[in-house]
This record gives sequence, structure tokens and C-alpha cells, in this order.
Amino acid sequence: MKVDLSVALVGNPNTGKSTVFNALTGLNQKIGNFPGVTVDKKTGFCALPDGRTAEIIDLPGTYSLYPKSQDESIVFSVLADKSHTLQPDLVVIVLDATNLKRNLLLYTQVADLKIPVIVALNMMDMAPASGIQIDVDALAAKLGVMVIPVAARKGEGIDDLKKGIAYANKFALQQDTIDVSAIAPQLIASIGEEMQVDNPYYALQLAHQHETLQFLSPQESGRIEQLEEEHQFHSQKAQATETIARYNFINDILYDTVTKTEAAQDETLSNKIDRVLTHRIFGFIIFAGILLFIFQAIFSWSKYPMSLIESAFIWLQSFVHNQLPTGPLVDLLADGIVAGLSGVMVFIPQIAILFAFISILEDTGYMARVTFMMDKLMRKVGLNGKSVVPLIGGFACAVPSIMSTRTIENWKDRMITIMVTPLVTCSARLPVYTLLIALVVPNRNVWWIFNLQGLVLTAMYVLSLVSAIVVAYVMKFILKAKERGYFIMELPVYRMPRWNNVLLTMYERAKTFVLQAGKVIIAVSIVLWVLASYGPGNSFAQIDHKYSQPQYTHTVKPADLKHIIASEKLENSYAGRLGHVIEPAIRPLGFDWKIGIALITSFAAREVFVGTMATIYSVDGDADQIQSVQQKMGSARNANTGKPAFTLAVAFSLMMFYAFAMQCASTVAVVYRETKNWRWPAAQFAYMTVLAYVVSLITYQLLK
Repeated sequence: MKVDLSVALVGNPNTGKSTVFNALTGLNQKIGNFPGVTVDKKTGFCALPDGRTAEIIDLPGTYSLYPKSQDESIVFSVLADKSHTLQPDLVVIVLDATNLKRNLLLYTQVADLKIPVIVALNMMDMAPASGIQIDVDALAAKLGVMVIPVAARKGEGIDDLKKGIAYANKFALQQDTIDVSAIAPQLIASIGEEMQVDNPYYALQLAHQHETLQFLSPQESGRIEQLEEEHQFHSQKAQATETIARYNFINDILYDTVTKTEAAQDETLSNKIDRVLTHRIFGFIIFAGILLFIFQAIFSWSKYPMSLIESAFIWLQSFVHNQLPTGPLVDLLADGIVAGLSGVMVFIPQIAILFAFISILEDTGYMARVTFMMDKLMRKVGLNGKSVVPLIGGFACAVPSIMSTRTIENWKDRMITIMVTPLVTCSARLPVYTLLIALVVPNRNVWWIFNLQGLVLTAMYVLSLVSAIVVAYVMKFILKAKERGYFIMELPVYRMPRWNNVLLTMYERAKTFVLQAGKVIIAVSIVLWVLASYGPGNSFAQIDHKYSQPQYTHTVKPADLKHIIASEKLENSYAGRLGHVIEPAIRPLGFDWKIGIALITSFAAREVFVGTMATIYSVDGDADQIQSVQQKMGSARNANTGKPAFTLAVAFSLMMFYAFAMQCASTVAVVYRETKNWRWPAAQFAYMTVLAYVVSLITYQLLK
């Protein structure tokens, strides 16, 4: 796509910046990483009224250009580095109309970098309810930039913002906000001369951040350090002086442009709601009730769409077998790829429902309250409230949750959070849990309103949180550090969820699940089908010869004989022999060699378990009788006992193994990337595998 203009969105957290981004780009967006760091980069494309196309870059939310985390350091790097691939032609600063005083601090800093700027004054629909009246024209005149009123949640003002982007000045015309040169005149002059910088605020930022800026060479950084020593520069004192000067400027601006007419009604309402939802006792009960409702809904609401997807894949598998000529390629397509994909695609409705609820909880502001409530509990186990964000985020996926631990300044807290986050039940475990629960737990109501399967699923999620907290408590005695962490968080006011944003999240997450899981499952299914369809030497020929004898052909029904031959071939295939190798180690857990194969393949990704079982039982089954993976596993029999292969004890033992085992290659990779040492992911893999084996062993021995 041809890009005519590069636009960066900058703003504080909770200003609705991401909502503005979604409104500008719609579904035309993608997620990657910023060059050289593991920070998410969100970009999208926007068609402007003048016919041009703008690339929109959603920079991480920050309160200031002075970074407290790696995410925040990205903002100055992108804005200041002329050679950066994402260096914008225009900056749109998103301000919260209900909290201008705090938001304008970041504006004044960006404006003083002398980059072309316009302001998106968001949440204008909330300002009157908060007793705030803003003279937008006067504000624009005072700042010297275009100010566009926006209510992004309602889609109001977005067209005006697109026009503002299209017709914005190509040069920075905003007024100076403060006299930056007066803060450290000699140092700023020296850096400007040596680094050939004519912007005093840019020079001052180099003095503050030279040690962390990747676009500076070690020699340049070292020279700035020398200049600081020569001029006796104190970074913290300079920041304090600058901040005071900026707030004096902001107060003058607000005095002439903003009037407050009445008490902030929304904030008062939020405080009233918080007295109930964040109560030290009832708050946790309400949170447990919300979780229970979510997992009840996951089972009950997804029943019919799952049944439709299941039927569609059964029809497709049957169609491939019946309409295409018989041969290895058709068997690979039907019993390998289609069967493997069907085992995971059927869970798309449950994944979508889970992320819809997570999006609603985040959008309304309730998720921030959960973080606040859990802070005191986290401190008792040696963590702080910032650890709650990754742990709660772990319900979706451990990978971005572990990356979000960069905001935790305390090394010990951060390492413990990284080590326990994979214990929290992620969306990849959901297909495994729901499949096994549906196999052995009756689909009936308890106390008239609670679905028993939903209660068991809720218990698995609660168990994951409890186990993470217990392991964190143990680790606080293992890891030693003297520094203490702190937790500061802004609680947003309660708002109605943006339903278009909820639907967008459902679509994006389901698409990501399909694409990421689908790639792995297709690869694993192909390899697994080959391993399960062929064996060493002439073992398959010997089996065919054995069952061609009269004592079998004359006494066993053709359909039964076909199944017996398929089962024995599977057992003697490469996959079967691999499963038999590890079977002695997993037999105490109640697992047979077929489950052993699934355990091995799902170390790449947990959700592969379902696809593996679908592929194994398709190879083992009858092509004339195609069933869903749940039906195949439900009718499977233990070769030694003749009883169902998946009893209550086996299913719960398997769920416990998946609850605690580190079966995600992406998580191992991101832990290494965040810690820069293989020792941490190795230790994490070891302790989680041992924990999974022990808990699974105890569960099976108690229930069998």
C-alpha cells in the first residue's frame, strides 16, 4: 500500500488513544515490534479526504517524555530520531478533555521538539457531565495549533480529525511553551554545538536520556556524559525545574480556556460504584461471581455455533474421502490436515466469547479495579500491584503478559511475575479443558442455574490463579533482592463498553488464534499423519499378511477387521513406537501411548493436543464413519482393560498436567528474550514440568 503521510498518535494512558486509532484505521491495522526492542508496534492505514493514505502509528501511552519503562522510552526515540523508520511527518496528541491539566504536560514536551502537531481533544462528550466547559477556539489560539474536538467512543469528530490530518501544516508553527534554554543554558549550548542540534529541548532531552537512546553511538553518549560533568548537570533537579515551569504555563492556559460549572458527576458516580466493587470483602465475591458467569457463558453460549462448525468439518472430511480418488494424499488431507484443524477451529466460538468478556471488563474500567483489589494480596506474597496486570492478562495469553512486566521496576518482583505468569490459564488451554470436561462431566445444572461443566471450568481458572500466587510466595524466599517496589495506578471512570471495539477485539483475537494455531497445527498434523501412517521396515506388510489368513477373514466382520488392522498399524507406526517409548513414564498418570504422542506434540503449543488427538483417532478410525474429535475420544477404549480410555480420573489427571506444564514454545522464547539468559526459561520449564507430573500423579491416584 502506498503511504503518503506518516502520523504518530501520542497520549497519556486512559485518554482513549487506542479508540482514536481504531476509529481512524478500522480493521486495516497490524501489530509488530519496534525495531531493536520487544515492544508492540501497532500501525494502521487511514484514507484521508484529500485522497492520500496515511500510516497511523499508535505509540505506547506515556505521561511524560522522561521514560519510566522501555515502552515509554520508545516515544522519544521515534519522535526524535531523524533516521528512525517510523519518524512521523505529523504528531496527533490525544488529550482527555476531562483531565487537561495532567495531559497538557506531555503536549508541551512534544510541542517543544518542534514537530508538526495537532491536538485531538477526546472525551468531549464526557466533559459537560464532569462540569467542564472548554473554549476550543481559545485553546487552539493559545497553543498555536489545530485543536479538534472528538468523542472517539461515539465516532464523533473522527471525520474532522481526518480533515485536520490531511490539511495540517508541514512545519511546526506552535509557540514555545517555556524557556528551555534557561534550565541549563551552558550545557544545552555545548550539546547543540557538538551534536549539531539547533533545538534546545532536543539537546536537553539528549542530556537526560543519552544512556538509553539507541540512535546515539557510544562515543556520542560518552561525550554528552563528559559535558554533563563539566557543567555540573543534575538531571533530577533539571526535570523538577522544567516540570514546575510547564505547569505554570499550563495553569495560565487553563485559566483562560476552561471553566468548571459543577461537581464532577461521573467521578462521583464512579466513587459510589467503587465502594461496592472494590470492597475488601464483597469486591472479591463480586469478582468471583463475574468469573463464574463468564465461564458459564463460555459453555452455554458456544454450544450451537460449535455444533455447526463440528458438523461442517465432519461433512468436509466425508466429502474429501468420498469425492476424491483413494490414496495417501487424500488420506493426508482428510485424516491429517482437516481432522487436525477441526479439533481446534471448533473452539473459535469459545475463544471469541472469552475475549469479548475480557474486552468488556477492560472497556468499562472494571479490570483496573481488579488490579487495585489484588495489590494488597500480591504484597503478601512478595509482589506488588503491577504484577496483577500480567497475571490477569495471562487469562488471554502469557506472551504479551510477560512482555508487559517491563513496567515493573523492581527486579525481584519482575522475575517472579515472569516465572509464574505461565501458570495462569491462557486461551490455549481452553480447548483442552472444554474438550476433556465435556467428555467426563455431565452437562446438567446444579442448584437450577449453574451448569456443572461451567463450574468445573471456573474451578480450573481459579486453581491457576491460586497456584501462581502460591509459587510466587515460595519464590520470594528463593530470589534475593533489597530494593522495594511501588504501585501507582490511575483508575479510569466507569464507562459503557464500546460494542464496536468489543466486536473488533473478538475478530482480531479469533483471527490471531486461527492463524497462529492453524500454522502450527497444519505442520504438526502433516508430520504426525506421516509418523502414524508409516512404520519401520515391512511391519505394515506383516500386519496385512497376518490378518489375510482365513482364521481372521472368515471369523471377523470386515468392518471390525478393518478397524483391528488400522489399530495395530497405528501401534506399530513411528508415532506408535514413540508413544510406547514414553508410556512407562506416563502410565502412573493414567495416560496411554496415544496421549503420550499428544503430550509430545503439544509442547510446541497446548492447543495442538486437540488436533493431535483428532489426527490419531482419524488414522485409527474408520473412514466410512467420520466423527467429531469428542465422539472419537468418548468411544475410545483402553487396549489393556477394555474400559473407556478417558475416565474421570484420566481426564482430570490430563487437565492437571496441562494446567501446570510449560507447553508453549512462544512463552519459552519470550522469557529468554525478556531475561536475556537461558537459565530462566530452563528453570521455568523444569519446575513447571515437575509440578505438572506430581499434581497429575496425585490426581489420578486419588480418583482412579
